[in-house]
Amino acid sequence: MAITAGYDVGGAHLKVALAEDGRTISVTQIACPLWRGLDRLDAALAEAAPLTARANRHAATMTGELCELFPDRRSGVAAILDRLAALLAPEMMIWMGPRGFGSIEEARADPMSVASTNFLASAALVARRMPAALLIDMGSTTTDIVAVAGAQPQPRGITDAERLATGELVYTGLTRTDVSVVTQRAKFQGREQRFAAGGFASMADVRRILGELPDGVDQHGTADGRGKSVEESVARVARCFGRDAIDASIDDWRAAARAIADKQMTEVRAAVEEVLAAASLPAGTPVVAAGIGAPQIEALTQAHGRETVWFGALANAAPDCEEWATRCAPAVAVVLLAQDA
Repeated sequence: MAITAGYDVGGAHLKVALAEDGRTISVTQIACPLWRGLDRLDAALAEAAPLTARANRHAATMTGELCELFPDRRSGVAAILDRLAALLAPEMMIWMGPRGFGSIEEARADPMSVASTNFLASAALVARRMPAALLIDMGSTTTDIVAVAGAQPQPRGITDAERLATGELVYTGLTRTDVSVVTQRAKFQGREQRFAAGGFASMADVRRILGELPDGVDQHGTADGRGKSVEESVARVARCFGRDAIDASIDDWRAAARAIADKQMTEVRAAVEEVLAAASLPAGTPVVAAGIGAPQIEALTQAHGRETVWFGALANAAPDCEEWATRCAPAVAVVLLAQDA
């Protein structure tokens, strides 16, 4: 069978996967700050070219249409489609959510079926592997929660607006989320206090202090433009508390970081419970963990006695890319679904 390349064009990253004979053989993530211009997508695709040059077919999904570069989502979809057609293949397959795959022309005619429906590709692949599951994909910026029942995805919402209302989309992620968006209060040295909400630190800083940030997943600059050492992360988090790093011990800062991380996962847990309350899932239905936050999702679900399956295992990924297949679930899903289309 021909090698197929799958792309997930986000507002912050380009994720790319290759598949051959129904097996995921390579996955990569490339920083792509699309809000700075379409040339960033050009550069990311050029960086991926040594990998994607092996492909005979191409399929794509996207969420980048939502970024600030575009005046509205329809314009964003059109601009990204034009770039993909020009730089990859005009006959490539585009994921159109409930409609499945369509051509570039069909996607241009129905842009809202294209916009931010990558979660449904991931859920569709899960549904082909498991009759019932709860997919939780925690990425750098957002967390998707999708029920699968009767071997079919069962989202209550399709658009971002609908999913924000149903709890199936939570705008919180492992790295890029501003700490003061996660919470406006946290405990420091045993006392709860308010935050200085000024974009001082990100959740990447929090996870770095806790030793929970995997190598290679934090691909963007820091809030203050300085480095990514633990010490520099402590300095940024300290500003959220109106303090300097030297005002407390590293143990105090780790405890403060844990309090912030726990607040984030409390919000994710609340959304999961909201989705479960509305879904008709059998008791003990397993969770499929995806995204760079898959370890956090696994810890969350195991605390509630649920089995966790990592997305990379469902994706029939080669051992050397199974971890990244979990982290880049929509790109992997779209490439495997395209091979069967």
